[in-house]
Amino acid sequence: MAVKSERWHSAAMKAVLYILGSVALMALADALIKLSSATLSLWQIFVMRSAVGLPLTAGVALAAGSRLGLRRPGWALIRSGLLVLTWLLYYASLGVLPLSVAAAAIYTNPILTALLTAVVLRRPVGARCWCGMALGFAGMLFVVRPDGAISPALALPLLAALTYAVAMILTHAKCQDESPLALACTLQGAFLLTGLAGSAVVMLWTPGSGLPFLAGPWGPAGADVWALMAALALLSVLYFAGVARAYQTGAPPVIAAFDYAYLLWAALWGAVIFAERPTVGMLAGMALIAAGGFLATQKRGASAPAS
Repeated sequence: MAVKSERWHSAAMKAVLYILGSVALMALADALIKLSSATLSLWQIFVMRSAVGLPLTAGVALAAGSRLGLRRPGWALIRSGLLVLTWLLYYASLGVLPLSVAAAAIYTNPILTALLTAVVLRRPVGARCWCGMALGFAGMLFVVRPDGAISPALALPLLAALTYAVAMILTHAKCQDESPLALACTLQGAFLLTGLAGSAVVMLWTPGSGLPFLAGPWGPAGADVWALMAALALLSVLYFAGVARAYQTGAPPVIAAFDYAYLLWAALWGAVIFAERPTVGMLAGMALIAAGGFLATQKRGASAPAS
């Protein structure tokens, strides 16, 4: 039993490192997308990033000797569709909701992940893990400072939280035997096809200029834009594969608790790129998130995977 427990904790810590590194890169990528959102459309970013990212991911996989074939292509495609839908819902909500409210809503996903783990996977979620997630959620509220506004549009980021949680449960339950790079290739392809479809819709039917990031035409793509897309592609290769690996090897509720670290990295990149200074409340929230993540990884925080 001691050997089994030691192996589980070693795997759990590796999974935690995967998710911490992944959300750091994801936050950086989102900051770069925010920088480019004034001149580029979302569909253009999807197409250009994946046009570079798909062959790059495949090349990395081949160089590493990783297989690109999928054992269960149906589940991998469903997972990719859910993740694309997650980002579409979230970006759509930003046009009608304050960023803090949208972020507060989408970061209910760790709680939804724990609930789905208990209901769908029928694995007990320990009291320590629930307490850790509660601390992380409280810390998130300090960081994003939602203003309490209630709007029907809140359904968008809440649905995004649900689709993300379902995708992570699928990653753990149905895609454990897949190569993380193969899953990343599938997701890159899904973003590419979605970007092409969205671009075609905008070309044929322009709903207006109220949401240029979602409904605007493509912007000029010079060498600087392609350099940015190449950087985004490289980041996406790393965090697409990293998130997949984290949820493949770690208990979903534990990994979900550390997903809150995205907000810490977002605050850091905001300070570095946009000169945004963290408030005392944000620093307090960061401390709560760190405490919640530590508590969630304790021995009774979640059940160990079956051997």
